[in-house]
Amino acid sequence: MAKSRTTSQRPAPKSAAKATSKGASTRGGRPAGLFTWAAVGLVIVVVAALVIIKVATGSSSPTSTAFQAADPATVSELTTIPASIFNTVGVSSSVVAVSPPTAVKGQPSLTATSNGKTLPEVFYEGGEYCPFCAAQRWTTIIALSRFGTWHNLGDVSSYSGDVYPNTPSFTFYKATYTSKYLVFKSVEAYADTIDPATGQYAILQIPTKAQQALVAKYDNAKYIKGASTGSIPFLSFGNKYFVAGASYTPAALAGLTRNAIAAGLSSTTSPVTVAIIASANYQTATICSLTHNQPAKVCDSPGVTAAKTKMGIK
Repeated sequence: MAKSRTTSQRPAPKSAAKATSKGASTRGGRPAGLFTWAAVGLVIVVVAALVIIKVATGSSSPTSTAFQAADPATVSELTTIPASIFNTVGVSSSVVAVSPPTAVKGQPSLTATSNGKTLPEVFYEGGEYCPFCAAQRWTTIIALSRFGTWHNLGDVSSYSGDVYPNTPSFTFYKATYTSKYLVFKSVEAYADTIDPATGQYAILQIPTKAQQALVAKYDNAKYIKGASTGSIPFLSFGNKYFVAGASYTPAALAGLTRNAIAAGLSSTTSPVTVAIIASANYQTATICSLTHNQPAKVCDSPGVTAAKTKMGIK
């Protein structure tokens, strides 16, 4: 299956917040612009197929956004997906192309301390306005839920004036995650609103100096093939695997509500579900490589084993 990259770049002023054929500039604060998914023809096929099938934490800055807590029932649908769904899907997504994380060897491990223990760290940086971040959060929430527990996730949709407008998702802003296997840290750098004083997306959270250094080092084509410098969403799985951009196109979620996507996660005939679950299996496999394949019932499951095989993880 052909690989695809879907990314956002530096937030543009409101008048320029639209798709561009090339990503914009480089990092001053957080590099950004907007990147149109290269495989336009595939997007058309994806949207057509979906119509036919019709299936249904970083430091805070002074600027904040209205927070809407996610519906507990919807979160439950994301975080209690039966193992049979993961195992049936594996990594086979024939309608919507899915890209696995990129392995990078020889890098210092990214770890964090929790309850006196040193654990592998998964780090995310994105923005609430970003449609690619919106698509990616579905898979990251689902994958991490297999190792721990989410609290206080919020509802968010990508900016209405951006490409793939109003992509439904969740925000990591104010969310917490607990696990005995790993530590998750996140930065939602920008809100989904425009700051009238700057004409830019409003700053929401500011990464620490260590997080800025991490992104500056790895978020580029030197370490992640095909990545533009400063692509978001950016994910580091212990500095062993990386994601720059969404693992599947946000076009797959077009016209769907948050509740409909979540409710559809029990159907392995839905191309949306298959893309999300296949991506989640890939992310789960990378996390298992950090946790020494614990918990075994997750890491030894057929769906995760299929992802490991595809990625060359032993």
